[in-house]
Amino acid sequence: MSCTLQHARSLLFVPATRLERLGKAFDAGADAVIVDLEDAVAPDSKDMARAALAERLPQLDSAQRARLLVRINAVGTPWHEADLALLSPWFGQGLGAVMLPKSEDPLALRSVAGRLQPAGRVVPLIESLAGLDQTDALAREPQVLRLAFGHLDFQLDLGMRCTPEEPELAFARNALVAASRRARLPAPIDGVTTDTGNAERLLADTTRARAFGFGGKLCIHPAQVAGVNQAFSPSAAELDWARRVLALADQHGGQAFSLDGRMVDLPVIRSAEAMLRAAPVTPT
Repeated sequence: MSCTLQHARSLLFVPATRLERLGKAFDAGADAVIVDLEDAVAPDSKDMARAALAERLPQLDSAQRARLLVRINAVGTPWHEADLALLSPWFGQGLGAVMLPKSEDPLALRSVAGRLQPAGRVVPLIESLAGLDQTDALAREPQVLRLAFGHLDFQLDLGMRCTPEEPELAFARNALVAASRRARLPAPIDGVTTDTGNAERLLADTTRARAFGFGGKLCIHPAQVAGVNQAFSPSAAELDWARRVLALADQHGGQAFSLDGRMVDLPVIRSAEAMLRAAPVTPT
């Protein structure tokens, strides 16, 4: 399983019709890159986009393939089977994962995973109430890497008109985080911020995602990557605090102690350990 994708903070979309952008996407600092065969590609361009991806995949090195996901077309669409046929052999050559849109049916997800060889990993994209209702079952499928939230399509499915801070979606975000935890998956991936030129909105959205327990965020512009990576990474002060906690914990032999006026016991020590594990990942 790809550690790069398990803990990716920023996942940057590139339309499969614009693969000339792929090199810049890998260089933009994103932990992962998602080639999109679905929403970003018009129906009459699907076959051309898939052919372009087939031509480009052999040009990627092993490190790039490990950081790559491909969002395929949904189960039941005319392009789904051809997408799987293209990608299946690449899981024997280090391709990271596929993202499965409109994930709602655990049996359909299992069928997709079975086509991708045992090494194939799937990121189910939860975009509907039906998908949310099946989140626990989807998360427990053995080849699922982590969950992702397609919050824009989710709002459309339920006829929602969310306010900018999206408190209306708290129930869904809580459900994805809880299902990930129950299935012992890495923290899920939150949806995109559509206002690509608004750094304040991006920071607010990413800070909210981290507060809910998400571990990453989908990006639609390279300018979003640095802000997402920073918001999902512990600050220098937080890392310094975590190191001091663990150093003093060793000295106190498991007993509770005080640091900076705060009692430190086992849950705080576990929090410090988690913070150090979440230190920035440098793509290779």
